[in-house]
Amino acid sequence: MGLLDKLSGWLGLRKKEVNVLVWGSITAAKPPSSTNSNHPIESHAIIFVIDSGDKLRMVVAKEELDTLLNHEDIRNRKMPVLFFANKMDLRDAMSSVRVSQLLSLENIKEKPWHICASDAIKGEGLQEGNMWRNLEWKRALESRRMHRLWKVSLSSGWFPENR
Repeated sequence: MGLLDKLSGWLGLRKKEVNVLVWGSITAAKPPSSTNSNHPIESHAIIFVIDSGDKLRMVVAKEELDTLLNHEDIRNRKMPVLFFANKMDLRDAMSSVRVSQLLSLENIKEKPWHICASDAIKGEGLQEGNMWRNLEWKRALESRRMHRLWKVSLSSGWFPENR
């Protein structure tokens, strides 16, 4: 059972449809031009999977990440980005801190992001990532609700402080 199989169980949102764009290991064997798709338009979050045991592919992963984050449908959206540094069980796997450095994640300022070391076979790290994702979605929903409430209050003359 791979990471995507385990994630589908963790993401199990049955009442509402939420689109999550999973990127990384799936596209690692494909050229960067394959990242031009219609999926970002519909996505509410991004899960980017990195093979932390493959140092040679980190340059490709960085290029894919940069291409993805600069996609016209993603660039100006505050969708959360969850990174899984997968295959942490390998003897020579890079730490999530090292993966973060190689991908220059500290430069992502306009989107909330989080990186977890993971082992898809054992399911390690998936719960941590899922908990962070849930928290970010709740924050995003609350922010949208407050924004709508504020817009309604401005149009109707009702202001929260006059309650």
